[in-house]
Amino acid sequence: MLPAHDPVSDAASVSEAAATFGRPAGVEGSFAPDAVPADRPQPQIAPPDAVLAEAFRQPAGETETLQRDPYAQPEPDETPEPDPWRDPDSAVGMSAPAVGADPSTGPTLSGPKMGIRDVLFGGRVHWWALATLGLLALFVGLFGGLVGRWTAEVVTPLHANTVHLEGESPDSDGATTNVERVAKAAANSVVTIEVRTAVDGGSGSGFIVDKAGYIVTNNHVISKAANDSKAKLEVVFSDRQRVPARLVGRDVKTDLAVIKVDDVANLTVAKLGDSDKLQIGQEVIAFGSPLGLDKTVTSGIVSALDRPVPLRPDADSDTDAVINAIQTDASINPGNSGGPLLNDDGQVIGVNTAGAMTGGGSIGLGFAIPINEVIPIANTLIKDGKVKHPSVGITAATVRNDRIFGAEVKDVAPGSPAAQAGLREGDVITKFNGRSIEGADELTVAVRTSKIGEPVKFTYWRDGRYFDGELTPVSD
Repeated sequence: MLPAHDPVSDAASVSEAAATFGRPAGVEGSFAPDAVPADRPQPQIAPPDAVLAEAFRQPAGETETLQRDPYAQPEPDETPEPDPWRDPDSAVGMSAPAVGADPSTGPTLSGPKMGIRDVLFGGRVHWWALATLGLLALFVGLFGGLVGRWTAEVVTPLHANTVHLEGESPDSDGATTNVERVAKAAANSVVTIEVRTAVDGGSGSGFIVDKAGYIVTNNHVISKAANDSKAKLEVVFSDRQRVPARLVGRDVKTDLAVIKVDDVANLTVAKLGDSDKLQIGQEVIAFGSPLGLDKTVTSGIVSALDRPVPLRPDADSDTDAVINAIQTDASINPGNSGGPLLNDDGQVIGVNTAGAMTGGGSIGLGFAIPINEVIPIANTLIKDGKVKHPSVGITAATVRNDRIFGAEVKDVAPGSPAAQAGLREGDVITKFNGRSIEGADELTVAVRTSKIGEPVKFTYWRDGRYFDGELTPVSD
């Protein structure tokens, strides 16, 4: 509840406040007047320095005490002077020239017009010389036109109906190269051999050695047919005649085999040569059916002789042999096996057997069994169906160290020719039957090429010394 209003008490309160906070007597403004003694000197404003006065004084004619606002709008009756430095939208204008024009100089009058002589030669050529040049140019043009017309009439046209291209027949039917001549002579004696089993098949080559139908090839070509009684063995002749064949005999230790066809007339028998007369560098021709491509001929040279090449058993063949090979750079690929290696006279001097390959193709390292080793094996197979080989009763391994190269004896069969000759385990054979031995493969070839019952001399190394010996191979 608000207290009751008392006018007398309120008036007393106002009077007390006025006495306390009111303006003193004699003071009319907000502040008391500053009483300055009359005798106090007053400050005087000195005139400005002449340089400052020049820099900061008010321009002549100006009456305003402050600088004009540069952004102020002019009065309606004022038209400001265009200022391109302050107004980016102002038009481009030409300023006053740096040097004034001489008012005394009058307009330039046009001179006489220049002629062609003045334009081209600066007026330095006489009219008669100009006329002479024109006549000379006309003469050159006429002469060039006449020459062009004459040459266009005498040049032979590009197209003609009198030219006719035609192949020229050779002067005779004879061969022009040795390879061509050998290929023609041997073509009918070379055959393709195919083996087909219930699950797979293979092919190789061969050549006819007798009119009765006997054909020489490699054992690994017909190995599947020999091990599978249900396999189909066929011979395809050069005229594509296909005839069944039978296995006569095979030898896994020399990778040779003989097959036979029956009731085939007019067979062409291959001519057999002498591989002992071969020379390194002599030209040779390989004939066969690489990759099933029959009647394929490649040529090269004899690269090396008496090269021991091991042939080991695999999934497709039971051959386990070391051949005493003729090395050639004539291409020998899968399918060439069993085909003939021929000399320049068309004679068979080897049976193509193996080839070193990288990436599936020939690299110029082909190997063939010498025909002089094939003939006795083939004769024996045709006669008996099997072959016996010389044996000395040892197993060996290749050894090559800082002391000796050769075939180290690993085992000697009791009572064998090697045991009777005094050989024992650890001996290193370095020479056998006149052939240097630097490894086990070379010893295998040397033993196999010896003859049963004929003494053979050999050299071996034992305890740092060399010894000579003799033994007589027996049948295996």
